[in-house]
Amino acid sequence: EVQLVESGGGSVQAGGSLRLSCAASGFTFDDYAIGWFRQVPGKEREGVACMDSSSDGTTLYVDSVKGRFTISSDNAKNTMYLQMDSLKPEDTAAYYCAAGGECEYDAMDYWGKGTLVTVSS
Repeated sequence: EVQLVESGGGSVQAGGSLRLSCAASGFTFDDYAIGWFRQVPGKEREGVACMDSSSDGTTLYVDSVKGRFTISSDNAKNTMYLQMDSLKPEDTAAYYCAAGGECEYDAMDYWGKGTLVTVSS
């Protein structure tokens, strides 16, 4: 059974850091693009960061998190991470990890159930 399970969400003050983890089972990251998305109630899910492990490991970030967030993976543990530094209140959202054929929302085949991040000012 394919499964993605996020952890590491929580509440933090602006300027703080959190590291999200996403443990995968039932498949391996080596053959997939892996990414993090976030969603605020009433808004569309937004791509935050993506790593195309199936090709040259290219990483992509939405402009609003560049220089603050870092996506990484430990393929031996089949786990991906999102290190979030210098957090801002506008980063508050439910964060989802996903894996698929390429770094596009519509190309993601597998999704986690999400973990909530709350950043207070």
